[in-house]
Parts: sequence; structure tokens; C-alpha cells
Amino acid sequence: MDWSEMGAGHFIFIPACLLIGMVFGWILGSRAAADHYRGELRKLEERAQRNGKR
Repeated sequence: MDWSEMGAGHFIFIPACLLIGMVFGWILGSRAAADHYRGELRKLEERAQRNGKR
């Protein structure tokens, strides 16, 4: 395949796909990090309650 056979659409389509993938990754990653943080806080609170009852 020769470079001259590629249309101008490739220079728009490929970066657009990469950008969309980065946005989805950012959103899903931030949600996963927030869920993990909430889980860790819940564990610490449960541990503090158990140690307080002893």
C-alpha cells in the first residue's frame, strides 16, 4: 500500500479515535480510582469501629 492511496480522512479519523479512547480511559479510570478510595475509607472506618469496641 502506497501512502498516496490513503485519503485525507485518515489524518482526521485516526487521531479522533485515539482522542475518544483517551477520554473514555480517563473517565473510567477516574471512576475506578474513586471507587477504590471509597472502599479504603470504608475499611478504615470498620477497623476503627472494631478496635473501639474491644
